[in-house]
Amino acid sequence: MKALLASTAAALCLAAATIASADTTLILGEAGPNRGARAAALQSFADDVTARTNGEVNIDIQWGGALFKANAAAQSIADGVADLGTVIAVYFPQEMLSYSFADLPMRNEDAWVGMRATDELMRTSDAITKSLADQNLVYIGTFTTSAVNIACKDVAIRTVEDISSLKVRGVGAYGDTFRDFGANMVAMPIYDAYQGLDTGLLDCSQGYSYAVAALKQQEVMTSYTLLNWGQVGALGIFMNKDVYDSLDAETQSAMADAGIAMADKLGELITAANDAALETMKDAGVEVVDLPAEERDKLVQQGKQYVDEWVERANAAGLDGTSLLEQYRTLLEKYAEERDSQGYPWARG
Repeated sequence: MKALLASTAAALCLAAATIASADTTLILGEAGPNRGARAAALQSFADDVTARTNGEVNIDIQWGGALFKANAAAQSIADGVADLGTVIAVYFPQEMLSYSFADLPMRNEDAWVGMRATDELMRTSDAITKSLADQNLVYIGTFTTSAVNIACKDVAIRTVEDISSLKVRGVGAYGDTFRDFGANMVAMPIYDAYQGLDTGLLDCSQGYSYAVAALKQQEVMTSYTLLNWGQVGALGIFMNKDVYDSLDAETQSAMADAGIAMADKLGELITAANDAALETMKDAGVEVVDLPAEERDKLVQQGKQYVDEWVERANAAGLDGTSLLEQYRTLLEKYAEERDSQGYPWARG
């Protein structure tokens, strides 16, 4: 009897060990806090991976830069500080050159269209995959800040000529284009823009609708101009290649599918958040200005030089910048047509 009990106990222990060994926990590093649309989309991704692997893979998100700050993400993931995590391309201008096409000031203001176009190019370009593999990284999924717009106090931008001499907080190629039109650029994080507008250190601040509302900037601004220009879309999830290669094909496929679905989820969340933010601004008495198409085209034309610079840098790095950009434009058209003909995924029957 004792022998039977011992044998049964041993069998149960072996079964438990087998179940435990089948479970995998992946550590994900995220520099941002656990709040807002992007955080919700990231959590949705983690939950989706678990669901798609029937509970065998769990993702433990370490929020708020607990593992690494945003400007150390790419190297930290490559070195295995985390199994995967969020990378913002602007912090890695050379390493993430093959991703930063999504930050270029082009006619690309729709969050969902931009994310799905970016996601498909990142998955299907052998050149991009190799560039990342050389850094021990694998692409998993993409986010976006959504459309770049501009909030102002005591002035309103209705034409590009209105930009001249204004004190503007701007970043990337968008900020460079504002400078080209005569803005006096002020280096300031978006989180300090409330105080900057309130005290007069800033006349205007580049931003995104949901962020304006989240930071309560409607309290200190009088106008908000929808530029209909482009977005900052080169931020997403990347994985340590050694860890990725150790996963079975089914798990890799589940992570890819969850990454694609994440773009749809963030598209839904951020579109709703942006719409709600505009209503919040209007309720606060902020004038919402829709920049005329002919003025928007002036921004696009002026910003073209920064697109061309990216192509040159990509070519110098061994990528075919012209081809990648053409593929990106084609994909933007593809998903814009899908949106127009079928609607957004979350609104389909």
